[in-house]
Amino acid sequence: MVENFNKEINSDISFDFHIHSCYSADSLSSPESITKLAKKKGLNAIAITDHNTIKGGLKAKSIDTDGLNVVIGAEINTDFGDLIGIFLNSEIASRDFGGVVDEIRDQDGLVVLPHPYRRKRFPSNELLKCVDVFEGLNARTSKELNSNAEKLAINLKKPMICGSDAHFPFELGVVRNVIRDMPVYEEDELRKKILRGDVRMYAKSCPSLMRKTSVVLGFAVKKLKTQK
Repeated sequence: MVENFNKEINSDISFDFHIHSCYSADSLSSPESITKLAKKKGLNAIAITDHNTIKGGLKAKSIDTDGLNVVIGAEINTDFGDLIGIFLNSEIASRDFGGVVDEIRDQDGLVVLPHPYRRKRFPSNELLKCVDVFEGLNARTSKELNSNAEKLAINLKKPMICGSDAHFPFELGVVRNVIRDMPVYEEDELRKKILRGDVRMYAKSCPSLMRKTSVVLGFAVKKLKTQK
């Protein structure tokens, strides 16, 4: 269930575990600027999940973030669309859906299915059952597809989190996950609460123009980077 972002949030822990930095081909945001902005926007924890690499997360982890907790992640392009690994410590080599799941698990990470309905090939239920958490709300995805994702997670009895999928500063923090009654950030406890479904998803109004602008900018940035 997605709640209005303007509602008062009586919680000590809020996080966004789907953010891209300049280590993704379609983003220009440095890990330093991301951590500063996340702190300014009141987030307690972030995961940088660059395309096919953990370099952005490693860089952010090495920065003095003044209390902001950084989780290392990556968004891996597989034969059945993207998979996110969070709580990682090494690169993911596989590009096969099942192989990526195995590599994330081998690192004791969590497997997240981002934007389930934005993929050319849809995974079978057998593959979907291997996923730990579904992204029930993605800020770069239409309301209809997000609704379908939420229904799928409910049908398969999977816990959900939301992700800004931020590639640019104006996207960071437009959605956030909130865990109540957690006075101190503790990674193991956070993982347990995510898997138990003790997460509330909050969202600001996200106009379709903003989503489209972000996607177009991402394509432009990627093109400029590949021309260098």
